[in-house]
Amino acid sequence: MIDSSRLDTLTGATVLDNDGDKIGSVGQVYIDPSTGAAAWLTVKTGLFGTGESFVPATDASYEGDDVRVGYAKAFVKDAPRVDAGGALDDHDTDALYNYYGFGSTENAGGSTATDGTVGYDTSGPTTDDAMTRSEEHLEVGTERVETGRARLHKYVVTEQETVTVPVSHEEVRVVSEPITERNAGDAFDGPDISEEDHEVVLTGDRVVTETEAVPVERVHLDTTTVTEQETVSGDVRKERIELDGDQTGTTPRV
Repeated sequence: MIDSSRLDTLTGATVLDNDGDKIGSVGQVYIDPSTGAAAWLTVKTGLFGTGESFVPATDASYEGDDVRVGYAKAFVKDAPRVDAGGALDDHDTDALYNYYGFGSTENAGGSTATDGTVGYDTSGPTTDDAMTRSEEHLEVGTERVETGRARLHKYVVTEQETVTVPVSHEEVRVVSEPITERNAGDAFDGPDISEEDHEVVLTGDRVVTETEAVPVERVHLDTTTVTEQETVSGDVRKERIELDGDQTGTTPRV
């Protein structure tokens, strides 16, 4: 049961469903003018609280600073859409009573409306001699969404690589040396006059290439968060209060 002395703390309070899940926050409080007790609460739902759903306040109760109602979250969100901000007419209340299983306004009884006038704001004429001026503030939040995808793809390319390596080879040259006592034996060995071939095998370096696959680095994807400023615009409603009547001077406006 909502304590009538705490009605001024309801607006903005978090509304929980019968399982304790958050539905939204209290937008407005509608009271029964015959009893002064809260009859209906509007619950702001949606990403930025743009939608308002009516839920009975008769079985609502405080749970700390939150308000718990006796209905499931989805059931409250599917309630008949009624424009919040003014008194509820018979058509509106009948639709809400039927949806929540109370019957019509004629046999609602208890703390519900009696003559089709449910729906004075807590700052209305049934409370005190002052009224509360309210206005909507644009609440902006963010949600994480997928903006794109990146993937690593490995493929093979063939490139020309030039490497300079030293190579050596043998070249032949004719060396003549005089007959000496050291080589006389070899010089006089054999016939005096003859024909002879002498062959020398020449060697040289030949460049041989082969390839070897070796790991050179590890590559992976990483993400960096970049924060930018984005301007968001939205329509907000603001209440204005002015003095009506045969008053002299400038009509005050708040």
